[in-house]
Amino acid sequence: MARDEASGAAAGAGPAPGEPLLEIRDLVKHFPLTRGVLFKKQIGAVKAVDGVSFDLRKGETLGIVGESGCGKSTVAKLLVGLERPTAGQIRYRGEDITRLSGRAMKAVRRNIQMVFQDPYTSLNPRMTVGDIVGEPYEIHPEVAPKGDRRRKVQELLDVVGLNPEYINRYPHQFSGGQRQRIGIARGLALRPEIIVADEPVSALDVSVQAQVVNLLEQLQDEFDLSYVFIAHDLSVVRHISDRIAVMYLGRLAEIGTEEQIYDHPTHPYTQALLSAVPVPDPDSRASRDRILLTGDVPSPASPPSGCRFRTRCWKARDLCAEVVPPLEVPPPFRESTGPARHPSACHFAHERQVVRDEDRLPDGEDGADGEERLPGGEDGEERLPDGPEPGPVAHR
Repeated sequence: MARDEASGAAAGAGPAPGEPLLEIRDLVKHFPLTRGVLFKKQIGAVKAVDGVSFDLRKGETLGIVGESGCGKSTVAKLLVGLERPTAGQIRYRGEDITRLSGRAMKAVRRNIQMVFQDPYTSLNPRMTVGDIVGEPYEIHPEVAPKGDRRRKVQELLDVVGLNPEYINRYPHQFSGGQRQRIGIARGLALRPEIIVADEPVSALDVSVQAQVVNLLEQLQDEFDLSYVFIAHDLSVVRHISDRIAVMYLGRLAEIGTEEQIYDHPTHPYTQALLSAVPVPDPDSRASRDRILLTGDVPSPASPPSGCRFRTRCWKARDLCAEVVPPLEVPPPFRESTGPARHPSACHFAHERQVVRDEDRLPDGEDGADGEERLPGGEDGEERLPDGPEPGPVAHR
């Protein structure tokens, strides 16, 4: 299904080639810590997001990775307007949407949709699939006339690989993978330009993860979508992303292309993350270079001064406690033309190959076009059985 004319009119003129569709500048979100019941007094703040900046271009997938609690999901909620930022800008097509409200914000939300992490709690158990997927049409009736909504919902179910006849079923009658497909169909209903996917496969078992990731890639080509893809699984992020941002304790540690981040990391935290990727070969596992971090992740309510990672970093010096390292190309690589030349927030950035070619997890065999594909079908359109999938769904 092609993007309808009404959606194109709402979006306005597209960005020029090479210009960002979404620009995030110095984004901050602090949650206040209060004391008292009747007379509340703020005694501090949880600095969930503290100065994040990045761009998202049309048709691009930006992956965001990091430990639990680093602020990834908060960034996702800020992008779709579920949370209001404490400071910073979110510019969509050049307009700062953090200042919008009412009808103006409603129009923007139509073009920036979200796929939630948990397919079990993100669907209303009292609503049928037809009501869930068709609910966006109730909020934006100009997209689909009332008499045409059932047909559009059935078309969306077919697009995501579900039987259109399931329109009158309830969420409890579906498996985990099928429920996530329903969530994706709901996100596609208004023909958005950007989809923020907050760990869309983390609650699914491996085989179903592959089907959902392949489906997202297929839909990106079909609907010309841009993704912000948040996940813990580094192999999944590498498979689907064009660029990758690594977050630690509310800030970006490093950002670059898939090759730059995975094969030529320069930030110690990125290197430590990659060294924890499982290796299928026992011989390689015994001889590989592991980086074991000491200590716990500091509290976002009281983060360290200077570099946030310095309390667990083996390269930490006095400078790291005194000066916040900027997210920029480190001085040693500014004259280079190689893949190590990418932004990294470290005073002592150094290239280190952690994941060797022979250590990588087999994500799947190469397709006929030379592109790597996850197992689970050639194009992610596989039909799932009418009943629930056999066996329990494994939670990560």
